[in-house]
Formats: sequence, C-alpha cells, structure tokens
Amino acid sequence: MKRILLSVAVVLAAVFSQAQNQEQLTPSYQNLADKLLSSDNKLTIGGYGEVHFHQPFNSETRMNGSLDVHRMVMLFGYQFSDRTQFVTELEFEHVSEVYVEQAFLQHKINKSINFRGGLLLVPMGIVNEYHEPTTFNGVERPLVDNKISPTTWREIGFGLAGTIHPASLKYQAYLVNGFNGYDGTAKLNGKGGLRSGRQKGAESYISAPNFTAKVEYYGIRGLNVGLSGYFGDTQSKLYNGIAKDNEAALAKADSSVVGISMIGLDARYNIKGLQLRGQFYQMGLSNADQYNKFTGKKGGPLNDLGSSMTGYYIEAGYNVFRHLEKVNTELVPFVRLEGYDTHASVPSNISRNNSYKNSVITTGLTLKLAQGAVLKADLQYVKPEGADSYSKVFSTGLGVMF
Repeated sequence: MKRILLSVAVVLAAVFSQAQNQEQLTPSYQNLADKLLSSDNKLTIGGYGEVHFHQPFNSETRMNGSLDVHRMVMLFGYQFSDRTQFVTELEFEHVSEVYVEQAFLQHKINKSINFRGGLLLVPMGIVNEYHEPTTFNGVERPLVDNKISPTTWREIGFGLAGTIHPASLKYQAYLVNGFNGYDGTAKLNGKGGLRSGRQKGAESYISAPNFTAKVEYYGIRGLNVGLSGYFGDTQSKLYNGIAKDNEAALAKADSSVVGISMIGLDARYNIKGLQLRGQFYQMGLSNADQYNKFTGKKGGPLNDLGSSMTGYYIEAGYNVFRHLEKVNTELVPFVRLEGYDTHASVPSNISRNNSYKNSVITTGLTLKLAQGAVLKADLQYVKPEGADSYSKVFSTGLGVMF
C-alpha cells in the first residue's frame, strides 16, 4: 500500500508541475447531477436510458441471446434558492425493479464549499459517478466497476463538496453508512465481492460510520486525474441490543464485521479526437478470516471472502469523424484491457480460487448520433486464470441522456 501511495504522489506532483502558469480552467467532465446543480431553472428535468442485446458465443453449444431494457432513469432538480438545491434520480431496471439512485440536498456555504446530505454516490473511480450511457464506451460498464467498486454504489450520509478553482481541484468528503456485512446471513464472498452488501438507502441500518473522499485535478486542458478512498467497517445487525459489558456477544458481533480500506486512482484525457482513460483499485479487507469462519456453513465449508482485491483497466479510442467537415456525429473505435482479482490475497483458513482472477478484452464502436444519443456495439473476451480460452459475448445497444 505504501508503494501505491508513493506512486500516486509522484504522478500527481508531475501533473501539478506541468500545469504551472497555465490559464484557469473549469472541470472537464459533468454528469447529469452536475448539470442539474448548475442549472438556473427552478425545476430541471433530465434522464437517461439503455436498451441492450447480448449474444454469447460457444463453439460447442448453441446459446440464446438476451434482450433487456436495462435501465430507464429520470432525474429531477429543484432550486429552493440561489444557495439551496435538491437532486434526485429515480431508476427503473429491467422494467420491473425500481430504485432511488440519488436523493440529496445541497446548500452552498461559499464559492468553494457546499454541504450535501441524503442518498449520495460514493465517489470512487469514474463510472460510479459518470454512469450515463453517453459517458463511457462499451455497451456495459467495465467489469471492474461491478466486481471491485460495485457500481452503482450509493449510501445515506452527509459531507462537503466543492471546487477550488485557483488550484484546479474538485473535492468530495462524506460520512456514510457502510455495507451490510451480516444481517443473519453473509452478504460478502469471493465471487461477488462487496456487491450484495450495498444498502442503497433502502431501510438501511448503521453500526459504525464509514468515510469516503475524492479529489480531482483538472488544471491541464482535457485531463482529469482523480484520487479516491473509502475506509471503515461493514455493518452487522448483531450489535443491535447488546449490553456494552457483554464481552461474549460483542466478540461474536466483531466476528461478523470486515474492515475495508480502498484506494482508487483514475485518469481521463481527451485531445484532438484521442480518448484515453484508465483506473486502478486496491482494496484491503481485515478480519476476513474470522468473517469466513463465522459466516460459513455449520459443518461445511467456510465462506471465501478474500483479504485483498485489485482491479484496473486502460482504454483508448479515437473519433475517426473528427476531420470530416460539417459532420456533427462521432464514430469512436475503442479497445479496453481490463483485469480484476477478488482473491488477490486470501486469509490462511481458505484457498485461493483462480477463477476469481480474470483478464478481459473489450473492443467495439461507439456512434454518437447527436449530443445525448448513442449507438454501441462491442465484442468482449473474458478469461479466468488457468483457463485455456476466452469466453466471448457480442453486445449492441442504444443509450440516451438529456
């Protein structure tokens, strides 16, 4: 971890030194919530949606494709005054599932400091905050943002956010409730990672607050570099109603908790039609040995949560229509190399599962018909460690954002 933090510091120092004496810039990227907050209208309405088709390929087996209205989302922003605003995001997934994805109140304290409270997106990586279909290449979001940082990851909390323009810095810092680690059954494991522990603001509970923060630098035109972190413990319902002097009950509850320390580094750079982006996650999980033992089946195998997880991707694309006159559309061929491992290291009481380490290649086309309307197609190749060949899926879809 020390080497990772040192590398991050070196990269950021190099970026800052290159930006000296450059003009003051505004943040390069805005998601829909940012746009709602920057609107001068009393009531602002926005939305986004995706429709997908996936066709797996297997040389020995015939396989059906799948069709899905993956998500349709409506966003509403309301301005109570020039200082106080509200943003909410209502999502319909797979036609039948309804979620609240964001719902927070923002109050401007001064030019650089805003208070936020409510259901907040955890500011890890890129896609968790910029998850609208027109903001990323590929039909589906990167697998790293499913397996390591469980997009869309949101919890109830409060904190501060803002932009320090003279330093070209954007920041967020929140206290939030943690993952549901144990509510009578284990929610975390090696295969699914932390994903099933998201509480999503739905009758959430808290046994200990968690801290998350992100700082982004945008002082070089077209470049955005972010450093994010998440620290705390998973939540456990075993703490509810325990007498503070009941050491046996407290020790039992402690065995149902996992400590999480996650660091993320991400970068995006767009220049003259060239689009580059990448991100890296490193996560440490403490007390995983006790958690696996406590949540394993009686008389059967232990749970298999790892003690660390890693994930990364690098991606490059280019707008081949950039040099065509009077053409407002964009055609972006891209390729993304990706890897993740939910068993990067394991506690001594379980064995490492090689199938939890995967290499992924995704290549395809993104056709932006207009600002806010996109068609996509890609081929994705996934290979677990030790496998002889890649599994292959062809995907296509459409996305809108307004």
